[in-house]
Amino acid sequence: MHMADALLSPAVAGVMIGASAVAAGVSIVKLRKEEKTELEPTIKKLPTMAVMAALVFAGQMINYTIPGTGSSGHLCGGMMLTGLLGPYAGFLSMIVVLLIQCLFFADGGLMAIGANVWNMAFYGCFIGYFLIYRPIMRSGWFRGMGLRGANRLKIIISSILGCVITLQLGAFSVVLETSISGITNLPFGAFVALMQPIHLAIGLVEGLITAAVLMFVYEMRPELLKDVQTDETVKGRASIKGTLISLAVVALLVGGGLSLLASSHPDGLEWSLFGNREEGYAENMGLDEDDYGIASDMADSAAAVQDKTSFLPDYAFAGDSENPAGTTVSGIVGCAIVAAVAALLCLVAGFFRKRKRINEQG
Repeated sequence: MHMADALLSPAVAGVMIGASAVAAGVSIVKLRKEEKTELEPTIKKLPTMAVMAALVFAGQMINYTIPGTGSSGHLCGGMMLTGLLGPYAGFLSMIVVLLIQCLFFADGGLMAIGANVWNMAFYGCFIGYFLIYRPIMRSGWFRGMGLRGANRLKIIISSILGCVITLQLGAFSVVLETSISGITNLPFGAFVALMQPIHLAIGLVEGLITAAVLMFVYEMRPELLKDVQTDETVKGRASIKGTLISLAVVALLVGGGLSLLASSHPDGLEWSLFGNREEGYAENMGLDEDDYGIASDMADSAAAVQDKTSFLPDYAFAGDSENPAGTTVSGIVGCAIVAAVAALLCLVAGFFRKRKRINEQG
């Protein structure tokens, strides 16, 4: 669902950058308030934040085919991050992932970064958490199944329902942003009719993946999950360190190995815009992949920046896009960079928190 700059007018792109920046600012403020009440110091989230951000980066490299459509989808990851980090740290982690994808791998437009953060992170981290995940996890549903059985079922339901609904919201936002931008040859109704069903299928698959990851964490170390009801009968099967190491290994295997098996079909947005004639499917909105959308000085400047910063464009070696080693290197390097930046954010937050306390005491 990564939008290219050509799909947005500078005005719409600017508004979305502002909206996402406000959401990021609110997240930082909320995290600071949590630290003041000692609910969970940010520094304690460092290992989980680093590992989960890397896992989401790796997961987004895997496009899975949607049978019978000529399209594919990939993980967004907002619901997954929120289940372990909460909405605020999860949202900031998603920003790290999307920025690194954009700057170093030319995945998604730099001018469109605000829209991509909003569409792929805001709904999953905030709508998904406050309206779906938290209410379900804190409910008294399925009490007759015992605490462990009830938790398992609630994790599955909240994951699938959350991913389906938030991807529908994200897909609809793409249509709105593109339509308001005035892209030609994109009738609103026809675009909606293509985007929503294909992202319903993508959301169902993401929901299953999210449920599988959260269920693994629940079985290994239930206290890592947010809002899960526990008692002495609910015990983990591994240490926190062991659980996070397992997830880190999965991230490296997915990014460095399984990414080679990713579907070559266009993702839901590209499929809606351009179709997939090579595979015998309809052209859909019929845009020309080589000449579409809006040209602007802002987009040209953003593209020039990306040309300089993206050392592995499209997750491949520059000038040798057919070499599969480029994908493997991209997956491993990307996971490492995302994890390092996410960890750095936690360390910086912890440093300022400690410094403030020293100043207050002095």
